[in-house]
Amino acid sequence: MEQLRCSNLSVGYGEHAIASGLNFSMHAGDYLCIVGENGAGKSTLMRTLLGLQKPVSGQMAFSPQIQKNEIGYLPQKMHAQRDFPASAGEIVLSGLQGKTGRRPFYRRSEKAEARRIMHRLSIGDLADKSFRKLSGGQQQKVLLARALCASGKILFMDEPVTGLDPEAAREMYAMIGELHRDGMTIVMISHDILSAVKYADHILHIGDAGFFGRKEEYLCSETGKRFLNQREVSCDEPDHDAD
Repeated sequence: MEQLRCSNLSVGYGEHAIASGLNFSMHAGDYLCIVGENGAGKSTLMRTLLGLQKPVSGQMAFSPQIQKNEIGYLPQKMHAQRDFPASAGEIVLSGLQGKTGRRPFYRRSEKAEARRIMHRLSIGDLADKSFRKLSGGQQQKVLLARALCASGKILFMDEPVTGLDPEAAREMYAMIGELHRDGMTIVMISHDILSAVKYADHILHIGDAGFFGRKEEYLCSETGKRFLNQREVSCDEPDHDAD
């Protein structure tokens, strides 16, 4: 099922477009990685798709079957996020606010859902711990759990492993891969092109020479070859599953 289609989309601020002529679609169960040079407009595109800012021009439309409360978002990790004065469990539970309507409280079933997601990510034992005292990898898992509370079908992530050590990054990619295998649609911005071509099945390259298509096609395209210049990835790169 097609979940999103963008036609001749331009994104930016006001009338100033940073990225233009974007044409791509997304189907249920896709793993789409958005790549491009710094300043190409990757984060701006993601915020536009999430409805956090208006497109400059063009069209974008989600399927009528996709509701706002079925979309989760893990933004870039900012320094201020590390100092949230709350427990890990409270932060995860806050991801359900979009589903509570005007209720000033969480139902027992909603609290159980937050606990289930934390256990799924192997962070159930962190529920009562202060978020600010957690390691960087633990904090990112908590924020991922929060995004999953808000998501039912699509998960958007902006540089989810930035600032993590190699082991924590590997664990994060493994968790994302498991979510994808369970049917979640993944949309991820990554500056790490090696990981993008390892885990994603579709690539959207934003820049002067744009590209949208399957990973294997990207590796063999002129755009992919230029962007992967001097990187140890070949046109014959086989598929990989997340570890």
